[in-house]
Amino acid sequence: MTHPNPKFEPAFDVEEIRAEFPILSRQVNGRPLIYLDSAASAQKPTAVIRAMTAAMEGSYANVHRGLHTLANETTEAYEAARESVRRFLNADPGEVVFTKGGTESINLVAASLGLELQAGDEIVISELEHHANILPWHFLRERKGVVLRWAPVTDDGAIDVEALKGLIGPKTKGVAVTHMSNVTGWRSPAREIADAAHAAGAWVLFDGCQAVVHGEVDVKAIDADFYAFTGHKLYGPTGIGVLYGKAERLAGMAPYQGGGEMIGVVSTDLITYAEPPHRFEAGTPPILEAIGLGAAIDWLDGLDRKAIAGHEDALYRRTVENLAGQNWLRILGDAPGKGAIFSFAVEGAHAHDVAQILDRYGVAVRAGTHCAEPLMKRFGVTSSARASFALYNTLDEADRFAESLIKARSFFSPPNSSNS
Repeated sequence: MTHPNPKFEPAFDVEEIRAEFPILSRQVNGRPLIYLDSAASAQKPTAVIRAMTAAMEGSYANVHRGLHTLANETTEAYEAARESVRRFLNADPGEVVFTKGGTESINLVAASLGLELQAGDEIVISELEHHANILPWHFLRERKGVVLRWAPVTDDGAIDVEALKGLIGPKTKGVAVTHMSNVTGWRSPAREIADAAHAAGAWVLFDGCQAVVHGEVDVKAIDADFYAFTGHKLYGPTGIGVLYGKAERLAGMAPYQGGGEMIGVVSTDLITYAEPPHRFEAGTPPILEAIGLGAAIDWLDGLDRKAIAGHEDALYRRTVENLAGQNWLRILGDAPGKGAIFSFAVEGAHAHDVAQILDRYGVAVRAGTHCAEPLMKRFGVTSSARASFALYNTLDEADRFAESLIKARSFFSPPNSSNS
């Protein structure tokens, strides 16, 4: 597919970026790898690999617990990573909690604030959420009688924001919604939602696992009470996540887990707790993973985020253009301003089969419910496939993906049928 139109030219040197990701040079099934599964987990640049290797090879010990040189060096590196996250989000000191992932970050809030909730109290969520932002609130429904109020999703894959605001009332204690959907790519008007929640005296939590990857996030500008994200989608390692919480919110919350690090005093009849964020980091934390996340953020901060966003948008638009007119293809979510996530269903084919055939061409996509079963039900499908674009993908890869998908369609077409 040839596209001479200059509007599709990358806004930065993508080949220079790709050179920093060793895995992108490999082949799959005898073909160059086209990795379009970054929304599930992104690949890692050498900056992250080297930072974690250096920490293991040259200066590793447990943090906050020793007076020897290695302990001090590792503690400094760990806390430097926290500072990188703080700057990344425009948070204040003490407002960044390290967890093992975005899922644990949301569970931490639900478990801690859930202690204060009573039967009949309401939490507003939406049909667009990832299961990580559904199940923790369902636990409170099952165990405490909390009522879940569900904001609907529009045909173009967005939360109906006016309907969401209409669900917020005197019984609402919290609003928990995505900042960017992992299926439709829709970006929420975060400040508008936060203002509506705060007007009712409720807190607001945003699932930012996708949003932090595809644009700059300022937790003060959107007035989030809580913001959760994970490291492995942000070009960092697995096993590390972040919970941002306003200082006054964290100070009033009970610990999520008990153990070392999170205490002030322990006796046979009394315990006191450390100040946030350490109150919520029981036990040995994910030290190497935090260092890796800090390296990923520092690396990303050295790039032009606006140029990245423009490049990713061009990849998505190129894909839509390449597949225009294919009447066997259904795109899930085309809301204005959406991120570079292309979720789709192929008529007459299960998403798992589509993904396996694409893999023969070296194209890696995700298939299934994407941990979003209420959304699948809303769209009337049991599963879908998803191609998610990242800063290291190229326009040529977008073209090859479309070509491979059209070829894959032929496996499911009856004889003499048209593919378009």
